[in-house]
Amino acid sequence: MGRVLIIGAGGVGTVVAHKVAQNADVFTDIMIASRTKEKCDKIVEAIGNPNIKTAKVDADNVDELVALFNDFKPEMVINVALPYQDLTIMEACLKAGVNYLDTANYEPKDEAHFEYSWQWAYHERFKEAGLTAILGCGFDPGVSGIFTAYAAKHYFDEIHYLDIVDCNAGNHHKAFATNFNPEINIREITQNGRYYENGKWVTTKPLEIHKDLTYPNIGPRDSYLLYHEELESLVKNFPTIKRARFWMTFGQEYLTHLRVIQNIGMARIDEVDYNGMKIVPLQFLKAVLPNPQDLGENYEGETSIGCRIRGIKDGKERTYYVYNNCSHQEAYKETGMQGVSYTTGVPAMIGAMMFFKGEWKRSGVNNVEEFNPDPFMEQLNKQGLPWHEEFDKDLEL
Repeated sequence: MGRVLIIGAGGVGTVVAHKVAQNADVFTDIMIASRTKEKCDKIVEAIGNPNIKTAKVDADNVDELVALFNDFKPEMVINVALPYQDLTIMEACLKAGVNYLDTANYEPKDEAHFEYSWQWAYHERFKEAGLTAILGCGFDPGVSGIFTAYAAKHYFDEIHYLDIVDCNAGNHHKAFATNFNPEINIREITQNGRYYENGKWVTTKPLEIHKDLTYPNIGPRDSYLLYHEELESLVKNFPTIKRARFWMTFGQEYLTHLRVIQNIGMARIDEVDYNGMKIVPLQFLKAVLPNPQDLGENYEGETSIGCRIRGIKDGKERTYYVYNNCSHQEAYKETGMQGVSYTTGVPAMIGAMMFFKGEWKRSGVNNVEEFNPDPFMEQLNKQGLPWHEEFDKDLEL
């Protein structure tokens, strides 16, 4: 039914490959490609399916990508490489006539800044080519948008207040480590915060606003306001929203390490001269920090990610909280990866499944909340990310 090519062999790519292989009724032919073919081969060995093909490809090189696409002839590419590579992969998809899905929006290498404008600019080209591009199909962005669309469809006439809340209450027993690519993670956290209110974007200093929020099965955790890309598409696609914010939890030890990293210049993304060589401090730091792929074995605890929504139904105010809790240990048992990789990889597979089943097919560039959320929500329960609902309770926000 579906011929799919996965680009990226990190933690998320590993989870995507495992979940794609588990759904052989949908995904009939699979290839994993990465800059390092050996990583792809290791994933295939772990899955135990010798029919999965692997390839070496430089995702920064459009011609290399086109040659691979023309050779394997996938119907869809699942892009779980780096956000820097979104545009080259989209360009290659257009040239080779392949549908596209990713989990994170494009950001340029030389600036810690992300927005959808670069990818939305491809809309007419994908539409004219009759190709579907699905943007931001991880958990947040991804499931956070689908949760919002589901709420809008079933429970609200108007959504007025949206707060996306992301808690990782796990313990990986390392002094300092990031749960996904350290370079992307640190760039995201150290930039200014931003939220949407009354038709305008409000900018805050990094991690300036925080408050205790209570997470199911976890309890209270200090939660910090960040900017996250799905806010940009959600306020566009749900124009009744008066305020939209994103919150993420951080422990004090993590924040202390982060502050030191910034203070000593290791979070810099510009080049410095070292013994006659040009190096980027943050990229060097990435090389010495623990690999997020190696955290799973000793990871304890769970994540809790959801949407807290307030709005109007039949003229009355109501609140709604929809969330998933994911165990790091259970994720590791199933895929060899920790829960943060799992919560991103499973939705990417489901998004591709929605395409192949004909549920999510629309020419052009689309964010996930623009599609019917119901079949996706059904698959979350079947594929390892069950969700829970609470109605008319105190949202704490």
